[in-house]
Formats: sequence, structure tokens, C-alpha cells
Amino acid sequence: MSRPVPNPGILDIAPYTPGKSPVAEPGRKVFKLSANETPFGPSPKAIEAFKNVAAHLEDYPEGTSRVLREAIGRSFGLDPNRIICGAGSDEILNLLAHTYLSQGDEAISTTHGFLVYPIATMAVGAKNVVAQETNLTCNVDAILNAVTPKTKLVWLANPNNPTGTYVPFDEVKRLRAGLPSHVLLVLDAAYSDYVSRNDYEMGIELVATTENTVVTHTFSKIHGLAALRVGWMFGPEHIIDAVNRIRGPFNVSTPAMYAAVAAIEDTAHQAMSKQFTETWRNWLSEEIGKLGLKVTPGVANFVLIHFPENGKTADEADAYLTKRGLVLRALKNYRLPHSLRMTIGTEEANRLVVEGLRDFMAGK
Repeated sequence: MSRPVPNPGILDIAPYTPGKSPVAEPGRKVFKLSANETPFGPSPKAIEAFKNVAAHLEDYPEGTSRVLREAIGRSFGLDPNRIICGAGSDEILNLLAHTYLSQGDEAISTTHGFLVYPIATMAVGAKNVVAQETNLTCNVDAILNAVTPKTKLVWLANPNNPTGTYVPFDEVKRLRAGLPSHVLLVLDAAYSDYVSRNDYEMGIELVATTENTVVTHTFSKIHGLAALRVGWMFGPEHIIDAVNRIRGPFNVSTPAMYAAVAAIEDTAHQAMSKQFTETWRNWLSEEIGKLGLKVTPGVANFVLIHFPENGKTADEADAYLTKRGLVLRALKNYRLPHSLRMTIGTEEANRLVVEGLRDFMAGK
């Protein structure tokens, strides 16, 4: 019996695996620390804006997300006409792949890059080329050495998920300068709001001064709107024009749009979340390090914990913590089988994880 056959390469794609949902013992409180969600939720102003739209759900959204593009433009000092919005930055990444990659092309990502990159690349018949990292950090020279005549696009998460490491802006500029002019550099700045380093820049300056660079961002992290799926991209006019030609006309819902506007304008909520994250990221790194476990120095809203290859394993720790209602992220699909990623949660959750790891390492 004949049946529809997927395009070549589709069945070679490993499906994206999200952070697992909480499952705990009966009567135990659960903390989901597997998906890099903010423990504070969205701004109350965003919730209010979302509710205010409820009386008009029969109306289609404004098709260009104009009010949101203008709000983003005000926040970052950008031309709204050079901004495109999407159903999460994931949609925009896929739109870029559909616009600039085709059968036989190559796109480069790093060893532990975001899993959506190879999916978006392979979905259009292109080849995902992996550039090796150094100390779990992007190596610019490795990317440049991976370039071939078939290279059309480079994916770079900065900061990176799941490692939490970042590339200084001077290195990003060196990467752009070393790439052929026809290669699109995609800077994924989903976690940029958490960075407080003088040598970091999310990429806006580079986009503003080149014709072959874009920066993407999301409302799912510090803004706490993951359930609404809102993302955006700043790019050269010719790239925005090309991507808009295949973008769905109503890809951002009206409630999501207005909630995002309120969220980006609530700078006090963002500042509070950033300060809390930085304080507890430092505390967790220090306390977990005292247990004899290595923590990769990071700048995002999570910590990457490494377990010895010989001894107590990441799998055992994951199972132990899960039974305590502490749900972290295993990273086998990110080529990190001996590591767990922990989202920075509430003060209670953070302290319980350290307590749980201490008991685990002590064999209790």
C-alpha cells in the first residue's frame, strides 16, 4: 500500500525534546527547573494587558505586529520597519532557514548549540555542520575553519543554551569579518537580558552596520511569556522583506502582542528578575562547587552542573532529585551525558537543590 513519503532527510531529524514536566511523589511540592522559565512569571502589567483583549477574540490580529514592533523599537532604539515578530523566536529561526537554505547548502552550529538549529537546517534539506567548542564555549576559529563554498548560514546562540557561556563582542565581530559576505550570521540573543559583562553586546550594533547579520530575541525568558510564544528579529531591510514574504500573516496573536508590549515596558520587573538571577546564579555555583561538582561559569538564568564520568552519575542525580520534586534537565541530546542543567528558581527551590545534591553525594 502506497502512502505519502516525507522529503529526504526529514526522518533523520532528531525531534526536539523539551524539559520534562514535573512528576513527584504524592504529597511532595514540585519545582520545575528544566525549561529555563522565570520563577517570577510575567509582569502584572502584561497579565492585565492580556486579559483586556479577551472581549475581542473574534478579531484577527493586526498582521504586522505593528504595536509590538514599535514598542521593541522604543526599548532598543531601533527602526520598527527593520523588526519582524513571530510565534517565539523558534518560528523566526525556521523562517530564516526556509528563506536562505536549500537542498545541498550547509549551515554551521556549535557542538552544544540550541537543538532547533539542526532541526531548522535539516528540515529544508541542508546539512548541519558542527564546529567544535573550546571549554563549552564557541570557538570562532573552529567556525571559520568549517566554512566551505556550500556554507550559507551560521547559527550562534550568545549566551548559549545549555552551556550558559558567551562570546565577547570583539570575537563576534571577528567572526562576522571572517565569514564570506554571502553567509548569513544569526545571533540568537534569547538570554541576553541576564548578561552583565562589559565585553558583551547582543548584536544590534553589528546588524546596524552590516547587510548579512540578524539578531533574534524572545519574550519567553526574562519577560515570562513562554506560554504565549512571542519572539522578534532585528535585521537589514532586505532580509526583513524576504522573511516577511513567507511569514504567516497572523503569526502573533493579539493577546500575545499586547502582553509583550506591556512586558517590555515594565523595566522594573526586568531589573528585579535580572538582579535576583545574578545573585542566585553566583550562590548556586559556589555552593554546588563545594560539593565536589563542577559548574560551568555562565551568564544566563541557569547553571550547568557536571558529574564525574566515574562515580555518581548525572542520571542517578536526576532520578534522586526528581523524587524530591526537583525537576532538572538531563542533557544527553545535547551531547552532555554527564551533566544536568538547572534553571535558577525561587530561593526555596535553589536551596532545596543544593540540599538534595548534598544528600545525594553523601549517599543518603
